[in-house]
Amino acid sequence: MAVERSVGVWVHPARPEALEAAAEFIRGISAHGIVCYLEPYRMEAIASLTPGIELRILGADTDVDLEMLTVFGGDGTILSAAAWAHPRGVPLLGVNLGHVGFLAELEAHETNSLVDQIVARDYQVEERLTLDVVVLDKIGTVMWRSFAINEMSLEKNARGHMIEASVRVDEDDLSAWSCDGVLVSTPTGSTAYAFSAGGPVIWPDVFAIELVPLLAHALFAKPMVLSPNSVIVLELTGEGQDGALVLCDGRREMAIEPDWKVRVTKHDTNLRLARLVKQPFTTRLVQKFELPTHSWRGGA
Repeated sequence: MAVERSVGVWVHPARPEALEAAAEFIRGISAHGIVCYLEPYRMEAIASLTPGIELRILGADTDVDLEMLTVFGGDGTILSAAAWAHPRGVPLLGVNLGHVGFLAELEAHETNSLVDQIVARDYQVEERLTLDVVVLDKIGTVMWRSFAINEMSLEKNARGHMIEASVRVDEDDLSAWSCDGVLVSTPTGSTAYAFSAGGPVIWPDVFAIELVPLLAHALFAKPMVLSPNSVIVLELTGEGQDGALVLCDGRREMAIEPDWKVRVTKHDTNLRLARLVKQPFTTRLVQKFELPTHSWRGGA
C-alpha cells in the first residue's frame, strides 16, 4: 500500500496574488494525489478557489509528516511559516511575492515546474544555522526562550535614551557599549537587519555567528564574526535604565529589565530550506541586490 504524500501551504495574509498562486499550486499538486495542509485562517479563501479538493488543517497540534511547507509571500511570510516548521524540522520552500525575497527559492513567474519537481522529488534540502535565545533574570531564572532564523536584537524601548549593554563571549568580557542596541545574527540574517546595520554578508554555508553593535558611542564598535560554538551573553547594565526589548526575527519579543541577561547560542535544530535548483549564493546575491558585475568604465 502506497504511503500518502502530503505538503503544507502557507500564504501571505493580505496579497490576492499569493492566494491565486497558492490555489494554482494546490490544484496541480492535488491532481497527483498529494494531500495539502493549510493554516486555518486561509482555509475559506483557498477552498473557494479550489472546489472539490480536500484541504486539511495545519494547526499547532497537527501531527503529520509533511514533505515540505510551501510558502507564498516574501521573506516575512517565510519567517512566520518558520515558527511552525522549524521546531518540526520540516523544509520550507518559498515562492517570492514580496520584494527582495532572499529566503525564497522561486519568483512568482518561475513556478511552472514547481509541481512537477515536487511530484518527482526533484529537490535538495539545505541546512542553515539558527539561534537559541534565552532571557535570564537577575538571579538566573529563565524568563523566556525563542529561536531566531535571522537575528536576535537587544534594543532600547525608549526613543530618547541609549541602553548600556555589556557583552561576554565564552565567559570572557568583550566590551560594554552605550548604544541603540546589539544584534546577534545568523548567516541567513546577514543580508537582512545586520546588513542594514553595516555588518558583512556571510555565505549561508559558513556556520558562524555575527555580532553587530547598533550606533554605539564607542571607539571600537565594529561588526564581528564569531565561532558557531560561541556562547554570547548580553547584559543590560547601568542604573536608571528604562529596560529594553529582546526581539527574535522582529516578530517574537520580550521586555527585559536592568541586570537581566540574554544568552545566545547555536540552536540544536537547523532551518531546512528546500532547493529546486543548485544556484550559487553569489548568483543569488547579484540578482537580489542588482549588483553590477562589469565596470562602469566599460572594462577599460
